[in-house]
Amino acid sequence: MDHDAPGYVHVIWLIDRMTSWTAHAFAILVLPLVVANTVEVFMRYVLNRPTDWAIETTVMSYGSLFMLGAAYALQKGAHVRTDMFWEKFSDRTKGVIDSIAYAVLFLPSMAILCYLSFDDFVYAWSIAERSTFTAWQPPLWPFRGVVPLTAALLFLQGISELMKSLWAARTGKLLVHHEKIEI
Repeated sequence: MDHDAPGYVHVIWLIDRMTSWTAHAFAILVLPLVVANTVEVFMRYVLNRPTDWAIETTVMSYGSLFMLGAAYALQKGAHVRTDMFWEKFSDRTKGVIDSIAYAVLFLPSMAILCYLSFDDFVYAWSIAERSTFTAWQPPLWPFRGVVPLTAALLFLQGISELMKSLWAARTGKLLVHHEKIEI
């Protein structure tokens, strides 16, 4: 932790810690995903009796897992970035570019997404919206609630990333070094 701005760095640490904690908590969504897929494979290919509920459980749990993990991916630097020029920039230049991008593009986008999707979530809940994809017809409001929650978590992690970027822009040093992942 830097001794020049312990409060500033502590806020970043708190947000990052909360993001890590929520990502680990949301990992529980792997369980219904695995169970639904296992049951469906057995029912479909062994008993020749496919289920209605497994496909919806799979779609909702995988979609939720994917979306709710987005803030953690942002924290770990796992989102897509164009590397053609990025690696040649100094840490200060990277900080300036990221600061502008987070402040002008990312945070306003997440705020708008959270606002609009929250309204959709509340409406789905108020009318007890149900899926029409299969005869099972599970409620959709929990799945719709994942969108504003994801946007809020991304917004919060975006604040941490903005603060890290501002730090790099000011000091020329990165607070966090992300492992470069090649796919």
